[in-house]
Amino acid sequence: MREVVRRGERGGNRGGRVTDHEYAKLLAFRVALRRFLRWSEERSAEVGLTATQHQLLLAIRGHAGSRGPTIGALAEYLCTRHHSTVQLIDRVEQLGLVSRNRGGGKDRRIVQLTLTEAGERKLALLSATHLEELQRLVPLVTAFAEPMTATTQAP
Repeated sequence: MREVVRRGERGGNRGGRVTDHEYAKLLAFRVALRRFLRWSEERSAEVGLTATQHQLLLAIRGHAGSRGPTIGALAEYLCTRHHSTVQLIDRVEQLGLVSRNRGGGKDRRIVQLTLTEAGERKLALLSATHLEELQRLVPLVTAFAEPMTATTQAP
């Protein structure tokens, strides 16, 4: 089996080699992940949301803490800049899916977000189907997580 030396390897003690078998597993995983994301975008559109709006609702609901995440925390979850997150929140707030709550403590500049009842309903609908679809990926992820057992040979 042919091997390729990878540059900048992080972790592992494998001498920086990637086998054909590992490339095939990486490809299968990436294809399945992209298909899931495409499928997710389509489900979001069916309920009138963009994929990013869906992700925002999930980030708010999935955040640990009963008071809701701050805009900064949401920006981190979404891998976006603060101002882009504010614009996204503005649009989703106009849809009646989220509400902003000023900090009850000393610093009233802190804004935390929660879902409205409409936001909860929409997210619950999407999440149920997403959890079902994710079950289809379990065998692929499990297979990917198993140690690589392919034998290697010189080219």
